[in-house]
Amino acid sequence: MSMELDHLVVGAATLEEGVAWCERVLGVTPGPGGKHALMGTHNRLLNISGPNHPRAYLEIIAIDPEAPPPSRARWFDLDQPALRERLAQGPGLIHWVSRVPNLDAALANWRGEGVDAGEAIEASRGNLRWRIGLREDGRRLRREALPVLIEWGEAHPTDGMADSGVQLLGFEARDGLKARLATPRGEVELEVIG
Repeated sequence: MSMELDHLVVGAATLEEGVAWCERVLGVTPGPGGKHALMGTHNRLLNISGPNHPRAYLEIIAIDPEAPPPSRARWFDLDQPALRERLAQGPGLIHWVSRVPNLDAALANWRGEGVDAGEAIEASRGNLRWRIGLREDGRRLRREALPVLIEWGEAHPTDGMADSGVQLLGFEARDGLKARLATPRGEVELEVIG
């Protein structure tokens, strides 16, 4: 099954804390993002594309305090008490997302392997349209060290993003999620939390 790293997900108790974390740890201010009405979350984005990982970005995500509660569990375990307690101590890398050319086929393939990566859900923000594999309980596939799967429409977030001065150098998801980034502060390694 063909899949490529699409983006890293940094969770934060508030979006403001996530922006401050990005400025402190990576040395840059993330670009604009938007709101996800489906999930009651909002985000800011940072282009981290590089030769080994084209069209890659970092997403800083938090529960939107102005949004009504969603009708389903939020993605990336954001409703789970353990992760919320951990994010109250500060933002950090919580998951990753891989893009696939055919989400239905990819989800069916994993189901055949005994992995429940959820159902394909349609989502949008501004001119961006995508389909994403979401479990009913919103849980990450941490034990399996597997990403959330996404299939983009015609536009991809990095298409309109400026170079940020941060590049993804390397990425590993075998014994826990780790990412190495070249930043204005030098090389930074992020490791999954919570």
